[in-house]
Amino acid sequence: MSPIGAGTTPRVAIPETPLVLVVDDVAANRELLEGQLLDLGYEVIQAANGAEALEVLIRREPDLVLLDIEMPKVDGIAVCQAIKSHPTRRLVPVVLITAANDRATRLRGLEAGADEFLTKPFDAKELRIRTRVLLHERALNKRLDATEGVLAAFARAVEARDLYTVHHAERVGRYSEEIGRALGLADVDLESLRLGGILHDLGKIAIPDAILLKPGPLTDDEFAIMKTHSVEGERICGSLRSVAAFLPMIRHHHERFDGGGYPDHLRRDEIPLSGRIAAVADAWDAMVSDRPYRAGLGVDEALRRLRGGSGTQWDPAHVDVFVALLDRGIIADVALKT
Repeated sequence: MSPIGAGTTPRVAIPETPLVLVVDDVAANRELLEGQLLDLGYEVIQAANGAEALEVLIRREPDLVLLDIEMPKVDGIAVCQAIKSHPTRRLVPVVLITAANDRATRLRGLEAGADEFLTKPFDAKELRIRTRVLLHERALNKRLDATEGVLAAFARAVEARDLYTVHHAERVGRYSEEIGRALGLADVDLESLRLGGILHDLGKIAIPDAILLKPGPLTDDEFAIMKTHSVEGERICGSLRSVAAFLPMIRHHHERFDGGGYPDHLRRDEIPLSGRIAAVADAWDAMVSDRPYRAGLGVDEALRRLRGGSGTQWDPAHVDVFVALLDRGIIADVALKT
């Protein structure tokens, strides 16, 4: 029997064609770049200026941007800054193309977040090598994003087992993000807090329904099993480098400031920052949410308990920040949006 598709190499997955955005106010330069890129098998779209490039980016996210610096109105540096400051497009690689090979221009480009530079007139071989390398890195980043997406889907599947905890993880992530923002943390840390919050209870996928969904208080033995969820969550995610930043939050969101928590009985600053933040966010949402065995607490009673546990169960600095966010209505706004 002859092989299927004789004469061709069988494929399991159809590779995606990389999309490259070429931005230059000189049409001849755009056509020259497009010709080189089409020869490499890439799809190319053009923009004649920075403003047009920003409009294109809204409609389609490219895998690579080749961006001239010197353009009227919105120059390449401004476009690069817009790309690199966007929450989802910031990982799109940007190559700045310039006729100026001076240090100041390169420093401006680096500050804007540029990944590479090409100097006009560019070398065709250099263009091919740089684009190939950057598109390979882009493909790897997209795979990591897909991995995070699968884990987030698993986390939501855990919530779906229990109607009482639907959107709990999302709220914990958003509350944690707001605490981090009030503390002045960097954008990358805020994103880690949000995603870590979504994944913090992932380990509950290993907890039997009879315990997870029990309509009443747990026995000591059942609670011992329930407490394994933080370690199980870390184990599930432990081999994935893309979520390494979330592991402390997953493992340590049930530690107590006085050392009486689990799984490692850490205390005070021994508890990772993300764990201390998540502990406040998680406890608040648990207190005000309905459970099979009790109705959610009112805001005043939950606030009383939160303040009562400040310095023993929770980091007092983070309790103070959370209370301030509550007073400003930020926590209520987050709850309404999730």
